[in-house]
Amino acid sequence: MDSRHELMADFTAEGEFVIDQLDRWVRERPQARCLYYGEDDRLLTYGEFGAITDSIAGFLRAQDLRDGAPVGVLTRNPLIAAQAMFGAWKAAVVYAPVNHAFTGRLLTYQLNDTGASMLIVDATGLAAVLDVWDELRVKPVLVLCPERDREPVPVPAGIEMRDWQSACAGHSRPSVGLHAHTPCQIVYTSGTTGPSKGVLLPHRWIAQYTFVARLTMTQDDVVYNDLPMYHVGAATFNVARAIWVGCEVACWDRFSPNQFWDRIRQVGATTAVLLDAMIPWLLNAPERDDDRANTLNKAHMQPLPLNHQRVARRFGIDTVTCGFGQTESGNGIASVIEELAPGEGTPAALFKGLDRAARTARMARHGVVQVSPEQADTKGFMGWPTRFFDAAVVDENDEYCATGQAGQLVLRPKIANTILLEYIGKPEATAKALRGAWFHTGDAVMCRADGSFVFVDRLGDRIRVRGENLSSFHVEDLFNQHPAITICAAFAIPAVEGDEDDIVLYVVPAPDSRETEASLHDWAQRQMPKHMRPRHIRFIDDLPRTATNKIEKYKLKALFAQQMA
Repeated sequence: MDSRHELMADFTAEGEFVIDQLDRWVRERPQARCLYYGEDDRLLTYGEFGAITDSIAGFLRAQDLRDGAPVGVLTRNPLIAAQAMFGAWKAAVVYAPVNHAFTGRLLTYQLNDTGASMLIVDATGLAAVLDVWDELRVKPVLVLCPERDREPVPVPAGIEMRDWQSACAGHSRPSVGLHAHTPCQIVYTSGTTGPSKGVLLPHRWIAQYTFVARLTMTQDDVVYNDLPMYHVGAATFNVARAIWVGCEVACWDRFSPNQFWDRIRQVGATTAVLLDAMIPWLLNAPERDDDRANTLNKAHMQPLPLNHQRVARRFGIDTVTCGFGQTESGNGIASVIEELAPGEGTPAALFKGLDRAARTARMARHGVVQVSPEQADTKGFMGWPTRFFDAAVVDENDEYCATGQAGQLVLRPKIANTILLEYIGKPEATAKALRGAWFHTGDAVMCRADGSFVFVDRLGDRIRVRGENLSSFHVEDLFNQHPAITICAAFAIPAVEGDEDDIVLYVVPAPDSRETEASLHDWAQRQMPKHMRPRHIRFIDDLPRTATNKIEKYKLKALFAQQMA
């Protein structure tokens, strides 16, 4: 067993803060490729990215933002978001991204909950913010950044505005002090029975979350990203991880099943995150003789689908990483699957990065277990706890579950300040999650006899659609604003395709309502982000309830199954 000293030495061997790593590459490799933005065909070297983010940091401090102040970022553009994020970190303020699909009630809640006094927005974001301006408790200073193919948005008099371009040049980097516990991000995660919670994360969390993934990489790698920068998967696992290593990260605004492989080939990408929503799209494309003629030799899949080796064999992906990754707790469980024998995967002429022998040696040194595809033959296989965590499975009374018995996954960090600091403004939720010195993840898993963990299900009413985790509460809250709805209940069912969910909504209509299922679908299309819209809407006279007036969704699920039979 590692001593605390050995753990800490290993953990910090390559530094502790990602901005220090950026500074290192600016000094040592200023001309190396840092961030490529495919939508505009724009490349920033490490020297350029460092200079821009230095200026942004100086600009932010010049706005009288104090240490730990949140800076909201509302844009689809990952280049601007990445610059804002690193600029915020260099200024010792907090990157607080906002879901760019949010409007109206959802947007108002997050802006009010975060309370940022400065908000970086593009034209689309600006229009959405102005629509809810009167409902904002804090009226932020708005920093307008460019957006292609978008007309200027008129801004009423009296609203303070700044220009993004002027923030990116001409300001000197401030002198600030960072510590392991210094806050760096507020990222929103789905609740179960209530509104989403803003997760406040410390700088050391970045090192922990990216640690295992960094072991698979060298500066020859190219990270592909098409995930949104309001999630840690893009902002930290992809962008911050690449910059920590000193390699290139190539970004696009969104996933495109038709352009995915063209993009991989264009930039020579070697590693990517394949969400469960992406995999059916890629597999359903007609097979080609050159499916394996690409540079992608590593992929991260979470949750791990049963067909992971089919994906790897078809597209020549040598290695798949999997595990348990979460906003609050980072990457506490991980494993590496050697999908293909040497020579079966990425063609030698296209291969970049660590070869198998070097990667195996690294993993063994850091205690990361590598397995064969046959050992990862269970849906949701995650692997073993990393050296930096204890993991256990507990029941509703926090008693340990037996081997093979499903319960809630709890994690206990062995190094301080490597998980969330708090849920902002929600001390009771924070205390509940951290009770008994364990972080309660809210996910159901089981531990097998060999010590590996398998994902079973999401606890509560969380739903996963199009790569997004959301709460049934938010779906219900939005529909309950409809004047023709008395009350409603939403829940998840397995999706028709892939490993995600479809949303079912049962509606109790208001008296004399003339709404139909079709008209409610039309209303949802106008009012809600695509990933929150129900696939099935059903009317019902009343919702089944317990004696304490709680809605019995299990009865609704049984009713829906009967109706679909």
